[in-house]
Amino acid sequence: MSAGRSGTSLTWLEIVRLGLVQSAIGAIVMLATSLLNRVMVVEYALPAALPAGLVAWHYAVQLSRPLWGHGSDSGRRRTPWIIAGMGMLAAGAVTAVWALGVIAGGSTFGYALAVLAFAVIGAGVGAAGTSLLALLARQVAPDRRAGAAAVTWIMMVAGIAVSAGIAGALLDPFSFARLLRVVAGVAGVALLVAILAVTGIERGSLTAVDARVAPPPARFWDALAAMWADREARRFTGFIFLSMLAYAMQDLILEPFTGLRFGLSPGQSTQVSGIQHGGVLLGMILTGVAGSGASGRTAAGMRRWIVGGCAGSAIALCGLAVAARVGPGWPILANVFALGFANGVFAVAAIGAMMALASAGPAGKSHGKSHGESHAKSPGESHGEGLRMGIWGAAQAIAFGLGGVTGAVAVDAGRALTGSVPNTFMVVFGVEALLFLAAAAVSLRSPPRAVRFDREVVL
Repeated sequence: MSAGRSGTSLTWLEIVRLGLVQSAIGAIVMLATSLLNRVMVVEYALPAALPAGLVAWHYAVQLSRPLWGHGSDSGRRRTPWIIAGMGMLAAGAVTAVWALGVIAGGSTFGYALAVLAFAVIGAGVGAAGTSLLALLARQVAPDRRAGAAAVTWIMMVAGIAVSAGIAGALLDPFSFARLLRVVAGVAGVALLVAILAVTGIERGSLTAVDARVAPPPARFWDALAAMWADREARRFTGFIFLSMLAYAMQDLILEPFTGLRFGLSPGQSTQVSGIQHGGVLLGMILTGVAGSGASGRTAAGMRRWIVGGCAGSAIALCGLAVAARVGPGWPILANVFALGFANGVFAVAAIGAMMALASAGPAGKSHGKSHGESHAKSPGESHGEGLRMGIWGAAQAIAFGLGGVTGAVAVDAGRALTGSVPNTFMVVFGVEALLFLAAAAVSLRSPPRAVRFDREVVL
C-alpha cells in the first residue's frame, strides 16, 4: 500500500473540511478588523486612528507565529492547537466589543481592554492559522497542494463574505446590545464549525510506542537557528515579504484612485473592488486546478506559477501607472480585473510552494532516500512544518501591516510634495510593480531543490 494511503494523505473532502476552519478564521477576523472599525468610527465617533492602530497591533502580535508553529511541531497533534487558537480568536472578538462599550461609557480602562482583546485576536490567528497550514503541509499529497491552497483561500474569502452579510443584516437597527449579540453569535458559530470540521481529521499522531522512541523536540531557538541556516528558506521568507508588501500596498489606494482619477462614485469604486476580487478568485481557481498536476509535485514546479503571477501583477500595475497618466478612456475595469487575476495566481502558487518547502524540511533532509521513501514519515516525525509556516506567516503579517499604511502614506506624501494626482499614482503603482518583480527575482534565485515525490507515494 502506498504511503499516501496508509498514513498521511488527505482526501478532497477532508481538505474542504479544513477549508471550513479557514472560513471560520476569516469570519471572526472580519468582525474585528472591518465591522468594529466602522462601528468605532461611525456609530461612536471615535478617532479613525484607534481601530487602525488596533488592527496594526493584531498584526504585530502575529510575530508570535513561529512560537505557535514550533509548539505544534513539538506536540503529538496539531488539532488541539487549532481549536485553542479558534477559542482565543472568538474570545478576543467578544472582548473587543465589550471594550468598546467600556470606552463609550467614558472609562479609560476600555482602551487597555481593547489592546488586550486585539492581542488575543492576533495570538488566536497565529495559533490556529499556523497550525492549520502546518497540518495541510504535512498531510496533503504533493499533487493536491495547489488545489488545497486554492480551496482554503477561497473558503476564507467566502467566510468573510458570508459573515459580513449576516452580521450586516442582523445589526439593524443598531444598538450596543445587538452588536454584542451579533458578534458573540457569529464568533460562537464559527468556533463550533471549526471544531466540528477539524475533529477526527488528523492522522499520524504519536502512539505510546512512538512517543518513547521519537527524539525529543528541539528548543525553539535551536530549531529557529537550524531553519534560518537553510538558504532556500531564508530566500523564500524574503519572497513572501516582498510579494505580500506589494499585494497589500494596493488595498487602501485602489478605490480612491478610481475616484480621484476616473471620477467614479463611491458605489462605482466599490464595484471596482468587487471586480478585482472576482479576478483574484478566478486566478486562484485556475492555478488550483492547473497546478494540481505534474507541475505541482515540486517546489520548482510551483515556482513557475509564482513567477508568472508576480510578473503578471507587475504588468497590470504598470498598466495602472499608465492609467494614472491617461485618465478617463483607459480600460480601467479590465486593468483591475487583470491585476486581481495575477494576484490570485501568485497567491495560490505561493501557498502551494510554502506547503512543499515546509513539508520537505531543511535542505537535503529528504535527499538520498530510495524510491518510494522520499516523503514517507513515521508517525510523529516532523520536519518543522509549524515553525516554517510560522516564520512565513510572520513575514506576511509584517508585510500586510506595513503595506496598507505605506501605500496610503506614499499617496498623501506624493500629493503634498508634487500637487499632482497622476504623477503620485504613477510613482506608487510603479514602485509596487518593482516590488513584484523583485519578489519574482528572489524566487528565481532559489535553487530548484530536488523535493520530488513519486507517484507511488502520492496516490
